[in-house]
Amino acid sequence: MRFGSKLLAGALLAAAAFVTVAEARTVRWARSVDAQTLDPMSANIGPTSNLAHQIYETLVIRGYDGKLVPTLATEWRILPDDPTVWEFKLRQGVKFHNGTDFTADDAVFSFDRARRPTSDYRGLLTSIESVTKVDAHTIRVKTKAPNPLLPENLTNIFMMSKAWAEANNALEPQNIRERQENGATRNAMGTGPFTLVSREPDVRTVMRRFDGYWGKGQFPLEVSELILVPIQQDATRIAALLSGEVDVVHDVPVQDIARLAQSQGIKVTTGPENRVIFLGFNVGQAELKSSDLKGRNPFADARVRNAINGAINRDAITRVVMRGQGQPIGYVGSPFISGYSQELAAVPRFDPAAANRALDEAGVRRRPEAGNTRFSVTLQCTNNRYVSDENICQAVVAMMGQLGIRANLVAKPAAQHFPELQREELDFFLVGWGIPTYDAEYILTFLYHTRTASNGTWNGTRYSNPALDTRMLALQTMPDIQRRNAELAAIQKQLRDEAIYIPLHLQSISHASRGGIEVPVHPDAGAWFKLFRFAGS
Repeated sequence: MRFGSKLLAGALLAAAAFVTVAEARTVRWARSVDAQTLDPMSANIGPTSNLAHQIYETLVIRGYDGKLVPTLATEWRILPDDPTVWEFKLRQGVKFHNGTDFTADDAVFSFDRARRPTSDYRGLLTSIESVTKVDAHTIRVKTKAPNPLLPENLTNIFMMSKAWAEANNALEPQNIRERQENGATRNAMGTGPFTLVSREPDVRTVMRRFDGYWGKGQFPLEVSELILVPIQQDATRIAALLSGEVDVVHDVPVQDIARLAQSQGIKVTTGPENRVIFLGFNVGQAELKSSDLKGRNPFADARVRNAINGAINRDAITRVVMRGQGQPIGYVGSPFISGYSQELAAVPRFDPAAANRALDEAGVRRRPEAGNTRFSVTLQCTNNRYVSDENICQAVVAMMGQLGIRANLVAKPAAQHFPELQREELDFFLVGWGIPTYDAEYILTFLYHTRTASNGTWNGTRYSNPALDTRMLALQTMPDIQRRNAELAAIQKQLRDEAIYIPLHLQSISHASRGGIEVPVHPDAGAWFKLFRFAGS
């Protein structure tokens, strides 16, 4: 397999043609949530990686059509005499923002750093045995067994300067779970189209166009200054757009889409995201800390989980809460990915009466002494990360109430919610999962695999099945595609039937902008400002 940079125009620039740099323009970019850190290997979270993509770069990225295209690698192939070795040719003439050259030494260092214990991306690279330098612009990645899908896992593996990391106490990725910081937490040195000017977490991040960028003359690069402004409150964020205080709103609340689309000078773009929204349970502990039911964990019983699964009215959530901006789904997957199955995705029949009977049969009965409830539990939810996330949880609370389960809603910003999830502190929670590899194995090894140093890093359920773990990891090096697809289907069916998670819907996302700039919707919900053009330019 060999891929060249000629693919770039067709796939990456779906929204922009090759042009020379035009007039200087500042774009103020509002999101509901800030990046958690500037360290590009610390937190595998969409807003964090999307900010990193403005400053840092990867060997490959995905175009707006979802296909891989070259970035800091110009071509890649499996060596003909060794199917366990991938060779990557690195782009020449690339400079870091301090003027030093990007070379194979930096690429090897970046791969090694991304595989360190505190990296949240190490689960993408578990098939790698070693990364070595061939010459100044060639590296070879040896895998433990043939891995034909390795490049699919590299779209968020950012390249860093080895010398800068050594000089700035950034050799190890930031341990974000323990709230530690390093030299890359608030500072950055990448090869991307924008250099970091200043960083005030949860206030603003200012970036300036990098005059030494290798893509100058190939990409529009019409944004000369980019300012990320986190604005958590929906009404405040939209008011800022309408008043001209910001130019782009990345995540438009569903209740404002129609109004903005009719507003003069405002452009709204909407599209499906490669992300599924779902509920998760603590299935592994003997007792739920947040419940009044002692001596038993009702979520450890698959009958209870499946009863709840049948009592969630997904159509009502997508119609009323999401206002049509979503597609109900019955398992944690996405039509964008390999391993997707319409059969698995079929939505369970909504039947609260049957769910109540199933709970009785499972021995989780209503208790007159507890107000005729079966048990109470805390439902933890974000209030600034996903489309209508807190409202979704409010709807779930009402549906749980129909089962006699008293769900006490606690909604928090993502910066608090996600670390608690990763520390296994939640009993019942909402989360969303994007799939940047466009392959179902990414879902399995991050969300279902037993929690280890490298796998299951987002498995907050305490679920563990060693036999399935072995089968999941084998998918990484299974060259027979037909056999692999059959195994993916079998594993996903077993997990769906166990209802470790309760899938709700595939999320759609809307962007809004003013000043003549249009922000197309990428399946990964990212934005690459080097591509955007202003009307009339």
